[in-house]
Amino acid sequence: MNPEQTTLKHQPTGEAPSIEASIVLANPRGFCAGVDRAIIIVEQALDKFGAPIYVRHEVVHNKFVVDELRAKGAVFVEELDEIPSGSIVIFSAHGVSKAVRAEAESRGLTAYDATCPLVTKVHIEVEKMRKAGMEIVMIGHKGHPEVEGTMGQVEQTSTDDHQASDTTNSTGMYLVETPEDVAVLTVKDPAKLAYVTQTTLSMDDAALVINALKEKFPHINAPKSDDICYATQNRQDAVKIMAQDCDLVIIVGSPNSSNSNRLREVAKNQGIDAYMVDNASYLKPEWLANKKKVGVSAGASAPEVLVKEVIAQLQNFGAGNVQELQGVVESVVFQLPKNLTSAAKTNTVQS
Repeated sequence: MNPEQTTLKHQPTGEAPSIEASIVLANPRGFCAGVDRAIIIVEQALDKFGAPIYVRHEVVHNKFVVDELRAKGAVFVEELDEIPSGSIVIFSAHGVSKAVRAEAESRGLTAYDATCPLVTKVHIEVEKMRKAGMEIVMIGHKGHPEVEGTMGQVEQTSTDDHQASDTTNSTGMYLVETPEDVAVLTVKDPAKLAYVTQTTLSMDDAALVINALKEKFPHINAPKSDDICYATQNRQDAVKIMAQDCDLVIIVGSPNSSNSNRLREVAKNQGIDAYMVDNASYLKPEWLANKKKVGVSAGASAPEVLVKEVIAQLQNFGAGNVQELQGVVESVVFQLPKNLTSAAKTNTVQS
């Protein structure tokens, strides 16, 4: 699995290249149900309780979304000790460890949980697996907040380097990212071993790691259902289909968005040029030189307004008509936290 990619802003170049490309839009793209839910939770909390509303970590990994919520009164922090005692805190869509929940309670914070229900599903799996006496291998990206939250469902969890080879790991959880990590993984009892995955991985990359685990540990237990979320799967499938007929793919998404980075990788793996941009200002006209079809998609945390701006900029560069592909229709809706929907509205502004 490749490290997260960075994007570069457009720098003026010399003579503009000749552009004759048409634009193809992937479907589905953009917001998923978990992202919609997380944003609504922050907006409803602001409406009910007034600003400031504190959010631990970016509620979703998209700069545009975070900046909009910040302008409305959301305050994003990385640690709970940055929040005044007695305030309201929202946990991001990526989930948090049990230690973070306990700290929020001890600090007298009122917590509302925007964790994606599909991430919560993985947390429940981990708890059940540990209660059954199994050690757990998590497949994911070291340092990603979802991984930290899932690993943190077990006490004293650490995601330090070389953890995979630590045979005295008292947490019973191990983090691997590549088949090479699996090759050096040592566990206490291979007969009592299971695995879970980060929800936003590349399906192809995850399959390679899972196959390596099954080859090394033939009796390893799989989750009851695939941990990679429906939205991640649908968007990757859509990009694969779109890329077959394109010679350039643009993914709209912020650099720290795992699922957006995976979409760029999926397109790149089809053997064509692929770039990820935070917004239209990052596009470079030279990317379109001698291209016939430009595919556009967006990560699950990127709003459609940014896609429209990217299309407009591509057309400013000289690209032509836009064709929207058919795709899976997503109808998933996640319920809001009951403690938020039942909370009384107040006009009191917290200090």
